[in-house]
Amino acid sequence: MQASSSGLARNPRLAEFVLALGGFGIGTSEFVIMGLMNRVAGDLAVSVPQVGYAISSYALGVVVGAPLISALAARVPKRALLIALMLVFALGNIASALAPGFWSFVGLRFIAGLPHGAYFGVAALVAAGAVPVDQRARAIARVMMGLTVAILIGAPLGTWAGNLFGWQVAFGAVGGIALITALLIRLWVPVQPFDAHASPLRELSALVKQRVLVTVAIACIGCGGMFAIFSYVMPTLTHQAGMSEALGPLVLVIFGLGSIAGNLVGGRAADKNLMRAIPATLVWCAVIQGLFYFAADNVWTGLLFVGLVGSSMALAPALQTRLMDVAEDAQTMAASLNHAAFNGANALGAWLAGLVISAGFSWSSTGLVGTGLALCGLVLFAAGRWLEKRYPPARLADAT
Repeated sequence: MQASSSGLARNPRLAEFVLALGGFGIGTSEFVIMGLMNRVAGDLAVSVPQVGYAISSYALGVVVGAPLISALAARVPKRALLIALMLVFALGNIASALAPGFWSFVGLRFIAGLPHGAYFGVAALVAAGAVPVDQRARAIARVMMGLTVAILIGAPLGTWAGNLFGWQVAFGAVGGIALITALLIRLWVPVQPFDAHASPLRELSALVKQRVLVTVAIACIGCGGMFAIFSYVMPTLTHQAGMSEALGPLVLVIFGLGSIAGNLVGGRAADKNLMRAIPATLVWCAVIQGLFYFAADNVWTGLLFVGLVGSSMALAPALQTRLMDVAEDAQTMAASLNHAAFNGANALGAWLAGLVISAGFSWSSTGLVGTGLALCGLVLFAAGRWLEKRYPPARLADAT
């Protein structure tokens, strides 16, 4: 953390902007496919629920890549690592645009997802180390603003361009953004002091810490409902509420506005009282995602609740900060695991929602899936707090 602080002391806001631009590219790549599901399905001759495999494939790439890259690149300077991650991300997206068939597209989405978690993890450490301790969650939220602005602007623009010129254009453009970000990181993000004590084993130690694992589980399960709904939000509103496909970009804009609001409020709430912010947000998620089940019968109430579902993003800065608090010496691994867990939530939510829809339930039943997952996250939080009080970290360390 001290390394990050000294590295960004000269102009932390400019570096945060550059890091957020990378997040903008990542967010656009991750979410634009939700608005292009019908087009991808038609061009690659598969069903709309099958396109969910590509969403899950990307998410699984994040889940695999975050711990793997964090461990193997433990001694790589942060700026060099960020540049390398953006270059791999660019390659994965440009290749996705050139995929000759559906299953090659699914495989290339996995490759594009590999750098996602490690990029956000390292970027969060750089940003959090540049501000006082009581402002860390807000600094992380500013970097993650790139992700939420992508939902507001990047994904709608990509949806518009993809439906007009072909879905390949959207992924090609994301590759271009990633290349520009790599250059700007080289120009504007200072070199971080080298951590001589970093090692793969030290980073991997995060994987055996009880509080880290509980927090990761909360993110992976408790956040799955947002992705269950959003993965199928376009066919839900078009098939069930009768919305015109021309309003697809508006759906993404509304979800993006909700995400930005949730991200900012969540960061401030986490800085004020982290351990109250997490369960309160999970309760909020359970309520609004359950109500989406009823709201999606009408276009306008459906759109309103799309924005409210987007506010579930409030969990992200809170859980990121919690992981950094409990990771001890394995900061990079823990920071990366948050985004791996969120994409585990993406894969889980999209998969469960696809199963429910394929079983013949209504499109809006994804909201009930969301409520169930949020409540499971709340149970995990309560269980984790009970374990922490019954077996404090010092006693756990002594026992191992």
